[in-house]
Amino acid sequence: MRFMLAYDMMETARNANAWLGATARTLGSFPATAMAPHPGFKMLSAWGEVTERSFARMNVKPDWNIAPVPGDDQRDHIVEIETVVERPFGDLIHFGVQGRAPMERRILLVAPMSGHYATLLRSTVVSLLPDADVWVTDWHNARDIPVSEGKFDIEDYTLYLVDFMRELGPDINVIAVCQPAPLTLAATALLAEQEPEAQPATLTLIGGPIDPDAAATDVTDFGRRVTMGQLEQSMLQRVGFMYEGVGRMVYPGLLQLTSFMSMNAEKHGTAMWNQVLAVAQGTASDHDKHNKFYDEYLSVMDMPAEFYLSTVERIFKGLEIAQNRFTVKGHHVDIGKITDVAVKTVEGGKDDISAPGQCVAAHDLLTGLPDRMKANYIEPDAGHYGIFAGGSWRRNIRPLVLDFIDANTGRHPRKGKAKPRLRSVATGTPDAPIGDGKVAI
Repeated sequence: MRFMLAYDMMETARNANAWLGATARTLGSFPATAMAPHPGFKMLSAWGEVTERSFARMNVKPDWNIAPVPGDDQRDHIVEIETVVERPFGDLIHFGVQGRAPMERRILLVAPMSGHYATLLRSTVVSLLPDADVWVTDWHNARDIPVSEGKFDIEDYTLYLVDFMRELGPDINVIAVCQPAPLTLAATALLAEQEPEAQPATLTLIGGPIDPDAAATDVTDFGRRVTMGQLEQSMLQRVGFMYEGVGRMVYPGLLQLTSFMSMNAEKHGTAMWNQVLAVAQGTASDHDKHNKFYDEYLSVMDMPAEFYLSTVERIFKGLEIAQNRFTVKGHHVDIGKITDVAVKTVEGGKDDISAPGQCVAAHDLLTGLPDRMKANYIEPDAGHYGIFAGGSWRRNIRPLVLDFIDANTGRHPRKGKAKPRLRSVATGTPDAPIGDGKVAI
C-alpha cells in the first residue's frame, strides 16, 4: 500500500502544480488588472501559463502529428499511422504514405523504453519518410496495462523485437536509438542463429550502452553506486486507482522526469525562466522552439518495474551484453553468431548519457562479422539528443546512415550480389570500416 500511496501523491503534486499555474494565469490576466499596468501582473500570468502547460503535458501522450510528405508527383501525400503488430506492452506501427508506391528502403526504428514515448523520435521519422518506408516500435505506458497481462523484462523486450523483425522480413534495415541498442543487437543475434532467413539487412546502433563501462557517465556511475535493494525501495511505486494498470509495480514517469531534469537542472531552469520572460513580453508562441521541445520532453510514461530492474542489473551492473553472456529464456545469445548483417555504430562526441566508446564496443563482440561490414561514426559536437534529432542528425548522420543502408543492401546470398559502396553525402568518403582503425568524421 505504501508504494501505491507514493504514486498517488506524485500524481496529486502534478495536479496541484497544474492548478496553481492555471490560477496564476487567470489572476494575472483579469480585465481589472489592465487598469493598473504593473509588470507584476504580466509576469504572474506568464509564469502561470508556462507552469500550467508544463505540468499538464506530463500526463499526456503526444500525438505524432506527421505532416504530409511531398512526392515526386508534385503532390503532398497524407501520412496514416497503421498498427501492424499489436501487443500488450507495445505495438509495431507503420507510417503509411497515401498514394505513394512502396519505397526500396525499408527502415525499422527501435524506440527507447526509457521514460519518454516513441514520439520522441518524431523528427527522426519526419526526416526519413521522404526517402524510406518507416516502422516504429510504439511502447505502451505501463500504467495503462492491466496486471493480468503479466511481466515485461528485457528478455520479453528482446523477443518482441525478434517478432517485429520477423514480421517485416529480411529486407528491413533496423535503427536502434539509445537504450534499446544492446537488446536490438541481441535480437539480431538470436535471429542470426535460429532464423537466419529472417535477420535484417543492416543494423545501425545510435548512442546505445553496449558496454556501459567503456566510458563513465552520471548514468553508469549511478548504476554502480546504488544497490538493487535501494532501487526497489526508492524508485518503484504501484500504479494508483486512476488507471487500468492499478496495482502494477512501475518506475513512474514523473520520477524518471525528476532524474532527467536533475542532470541538467540549471539548463532547464534557465530555459523555463526565459520562456516566462518571452510570454510576458509577447514574443512567445504556441509552437515556438521551447514549447515544441518541452511538450515532448515533459511527456513521460511509466516503465514496468521488472524491465527497469533487469536493465540495471543485467545490462549496467552485470554487463551481460558487453561480456557476451546474455541469455533469453535460458538460451545463451551469442553476438558472434551475426555473420551477415552489416552493423554501423553512431556516437556523439558530447554525449553525456551514452559517452563515446560505449556504443562502438559492439564491434568487438561481432567476432563472426567481417571488418568490411562494420562501420563507426562520431559526430564531434553532438550531444545525446542531437545524434538522432536536430541539425547534426539531418546534416551529417542521416545521410551517412542512408548511404550505409544502400551500400549494404543485398549482401545476403538470398538477396543477390551486394551493391557497390556509395560515397558519403556528408563527407564525400565512404564510412571507415572498423578494421581499418579509422573513424569517419
